[in-house]
Amino acid sequence: MLTRMRQRAADESGFTLIELLVVILIIGILAAIAIPAFLSQTSKAYDSSAKTLAQTAQTAAETYATESGKGYLEMSTAALKEIEPTIKTGEEGSEPWVIAAEGTKSTYTITVEAASTEDEFTIARNAEGALERTCVNNSGSKSGCKSVGTEGAGTW
Repeated sequence: MLTRMRQRAADESGFTLIELLVVILIIGILAAIAIPAFLSQTSKAYDSSAKTLAQTAQTAAETYATESGKGYLEMSTAALKEIEPTIKTGEEGSEPWVIAAEGTKSTYTITVEAASTEDEFTIARNAEGALERTCVNNSGSKSGCKSVGTEGAGTW
């Protein structure tokens, strides 16, 4: 009978308390590394969708200038939305939206705000046709705006 109990005890081996604590510690360390990395990726995703919207609005602005025959005069967010219906012109949940679109005969400026982060991305066309992309990091977190100095302003 004693040998039978020893055999049963040997068959039912498990983890010790120290082994379980080590596994829990390793999981905790991995979570401490992964969670901040994940959170910065979500803000970058919001900014990436805002950049995409800015480029879509840029294409709509070029179309507007071609179709109107008067350059970028009288260009507005409503005019861009008329050309490209997917352009958001008002704050709609987690979607980025165009907050400003204005132009002259040969220049324009389009500004888009990212949802959640409230970072602003601007595409401006000068009279020579060169594009300048600037941004303002309003969220204070790591984002898609490469800061070049003053108060979160940068390029993308």
